[in-house]
Amino acid sequence: MGIEDGSTRPELERAPVELVAVGGVDRRLSKAERVWGREAVRKFTVVLVLLAVWQAGAALYNRPLSMPTASATFESLWENIKPDVKERSLKGVWDALAEAPLIGATARSLKLLAYGYAIGVALACVLSICATFTRIGRDVLETLTAMFSPLPAIALVPLALIWFGLGNPWAMIFVLAHSVLWPVALNMHAGFRSSGQTLRMVGRNYGLGPLRFVLLILIPASLGAIITGLKIGWAFAWRTLIAAELVFGSNGDQGGLGWFVFVAKNNLQPEAVFAGLLMVVAIGLVVENLIFRTVEVRTIRRWGVSH
Repeated sequence: MGIEDGSTRPELERAPVELVAVGGVDRRLSKAERVWGREAVRKFTVVLVLLAVWQAGAALYNRPLSMPTASATFESLWENIKPDVKERSLKGVWDALAEAPLIGATARSLKLLAYGYAIGVALACVLSICATFTRIGRDVLETLTAMFSPLPAIALVPLALIWFGLGNPWAMIFVLAHSVLWPVALNMHAGFRSSGQTLRMVGRNYGLGPLRFVLLILIPASLGAIITGLKIGWAFAWRTLIAAELVFGSNGDQGGLGWFVFVAKNNLQPEAVFAGLLMVVAIGLVVENLIFRTVEVRTIRRWGVSH
């Protein structure tokens, strides 16, 4: 109203406010604050709290056959990964490490997982690329994913054993490839479709062929969705492998990590059961926080696509 009737607003004078009063934005962080600001420190603290709760709860429950303590589990873990390296050469040390029950079982499981994961990712790439460039490829991918994506991979284990034979590692590889294929293909195809039209036109203007168009345009533009699909496929494959070994036993002459847990259960060794499960969790944490997190930091986060 004061502007409309020609009057002027009164001038106001305010005393300056000290920065400390509004939070001290120029204050140096203490050493404890800098340490706590690290993501790895906070996550490690969460793990320590969970271990402390486990130790205290198991001690109060006081039934070792059903709930061993965390300390007993770690003792069993060490006994099953400890190599016998007395009077051995360097090559003998590696052989002794592979002979440790839990290390050997884990290595066999990871070997099967690597084969199944690689085959599943390769098939997903082929289907996604065909669906991107051809209409019939898109129809095939959408139809197959609608049919087989809801089908649990563990349900295919009996059929795979019939096809490939009991004890044949390719039976498990077939099941793992199925568990990886569909989530990776869905996320990859969704990422390709969501890539900007401007980037697509740039690739066409440069006259890129189909392969170079995928490698130089589509994959960088949709890398976030692709990494998400790879993470989901890894989780599905790892859970399927452990569950299949628990239910159907070993593959080949020796079993994997799930078979180790199964045998420990039959021998009434709860500490070994928990040690095997702890190894499953540890591998999941390593793959998630070291491999996939490193890829994300060096690609999509560095490029500013994700925060």
